[in-house]
Amino acid sequence: MWWGDMAILAISDHDLPRDATLADAVAGLRPDAPIVVMIHGFRFDPADPDTDPHTHILSMTPRPDCWKAVSWPRRLGLTGDRGLAIGWGWRARGTIWGAYAEAQASGLRLATVISRLHRIAPDRPVHVFAHSLGARVALTALALVPAGAVGRLVLLSAAAFVAEAVVALDTPAGSRAEVFAVRGAENLLFDVLLRAALPFKGVTLGAGSAGLPRCLDLALDRPAMLAALRRIGFRIAPPAARICHWSGYLRPGVWGLYRALLHRPVDVPMSLLRDALGQTTCPMPARWARARHRLALWLSPAIPS
Repeated sequence: MWWGDMAILAISDHDLPRDATLADAVAGLRPDAPIVVMIHGFRFDPADPDTDPHTHILSMTPRPDCWKAVSWPRRLGLTGDRGLAIGWGWRARGTIWGAYAEAQASGLRLATVISRLHRIAPDRPVHVFAHSLGARVALTALALVPAGAVGRLVLLSAAAFVAEAVVALDTPAGSRAEVFAVRGAENLLFDVLLRAALPFKGVTLGAGSAGLPRCLDLALDRPAMLAALRRIGFRIAPPAARICHWSGYLRPGVWGLYRALLHRPVDVPMSLLRDALGQTTCPMPARWARARHRLALWLSPAIPS
């Protein structure tokens, strides 16, 4: 669908578009314009009019009756020929265990769409912007697409686990992708609840990437981090609430950073941010992380994987 001068391709994962639709959506973009797949988190369902993400955060004109309804495509600046916004809707209602399992199933379907986009436009960057359980959708897809199909993943308050990220990054596509894990103490309660619901999965990515290669933690609750970002041109307000799962996209100033990451990756390389923020990598051994993940699944057969 089209909204004025902004291209939004709204996709529900149980009704995937044809190649011709994807090709038409990409046609006319500038050579350097990105494709950005936007993935919502828990409690949305495109099959339910009351919780349809395509009328909420994935819309150009979100419904006005919700304080969390911020237009992601508008804030990401995907206007005219500057980029294509793909709103990825998946069934994230019900229990946390059901939604966690559905996130993996949705990631399998997303992988087919990203692979087709890569075949249609192999030289065009495809990035992913995801919140909460949408991060699991994104990581599942990353593990299955061709090398070079995904450029950057910006994951807000990721409701996924470090072991899952290790598996995804230890793949042809993952070895060439970059992950920016946006987090903060205001999401701590939600992290604790997820770990309580899935106790054998290990550490959550929302609590930190544990120094994984090609991952950069953006802890936006830390004054030193905010000061470092301000020195390189990104002025982000401090947290306004002690508990907030949506701070990653409601905080004043955050969208300027996200636009730079997705529109200007050459001008804002991960190395620049890492140097400015003083972060170093201390890679977790991939073999150990995969073994821990498999052990967790074996110990908890009743929990959807």
